[in-house]
Amino acid sequence: MIAVEIEDVLEPGLEIIDAHHHLWGPGVPWEPSTYLLDDFAADLGTGHRVTATVYIECRSRYRPDGPAELRPVGETEFAVAMATAAAARGIATRIAAGIVAHADLTVGDAIDAVLDAHEEAGKGRLRGIRHTVAPPLHKPTEDSDLLRDPGFRRGLARLAAHGLAFEVYALQTQLGDVVDAAQAIPELTFVIDHLGGIFGLGELAGRRNELWPRWRADIAALSRLQNTYLKLSGLGTEYAGFGWHERGTPPSSAQIADETGKYYAHAIECFGVQRCLFASNFPPDRLAGSYRTLWNVFKRIADGCSRDEKAALFHGTAAALYRLGS
Repeated sequence: MIAVEIEDVLEPGLEIIDAHHHLWGPGVPWEPSTYLLDDFAADLGTGHRVTATVYIECRSRYRPDGPAELRPVGETEFAVAMATAAAARGIATRIAAGIVAHADLTVGDAIDAVLDAHEEAGKGRLRGIRHTVAPPLHKPTEDSDLLRDPGFRRGLARLAAHGLAFEVYALQTQLGDVVDAAQAIPELTFVIDHLGGIFGLGELAGRRNELWPRWRADIAALSRLQNTYLKLSGLGTEYAGFGWHERGTPPSSAQIADETGKYYAHAIECFGVQRCLFASNFPPDRLAGSYRTLWNVFKRIADGCSRDEKAALFHGTAAALYRLGS
């Protein structure tokens, strides 16, 4: 569901770096719809001042053949092609100014050749690697031991050696493992996606109040590690369990901010504005509303922040973390 109401854009002059978005076409395993450059450009043109974006892997446009470990390099090539096409068309936003790709970190030290291939394909845009560690989403409480696996840990260490960040998609039930891994490899930057993987389907449906104390404690523990960053994103998806798409009337940005505000407030209090950052997670988060509405949500969340704090949350922290320059 995409919200049909048209809200005025709040603070239209506020610079934004959208630190987490995807582009995909037919063939992405879990997504039958298409969201490509024209779709994203249309969303970018709805009124907010988005000056740059970070493309995050989503299994889009892998190479169809060749060594299995190198097939994800096709997605990096695709992201660069989209960035080049956007610039050629005169789109003002620097799309995919940074790229977070996928590589199989379970191969340990052998990951070097794959990282080299991504770096070559990225043409100076590669900033990190994401290897999802969440369990199957229909079994959210199933144990996933990837973050504790010795081979995986060796792969993580090689990311640090290449100057790349590790983008973590884990569920909120796994944050203890994220803490342990981040403590074990202090030289590696961990970027935790989607407020630590808030999840409300299956076995976790209807348990938001029950899970709240553990999430609060885990976020606080993560924030005490100086090699961790947290993305303020992901609460518009079906997985988060708010049921936005099941409502008869699309929620306004004020309603969404009211229902989700405590998560953002705790995250910002713990991490501070220098280590957390707003991001759209589009198109998955469009279940809650339009791109225009979503950034209004974030601006409402940050309403009590100072001018400098807003600058960090909306663009400064992302620019520093992903080395985007100007």
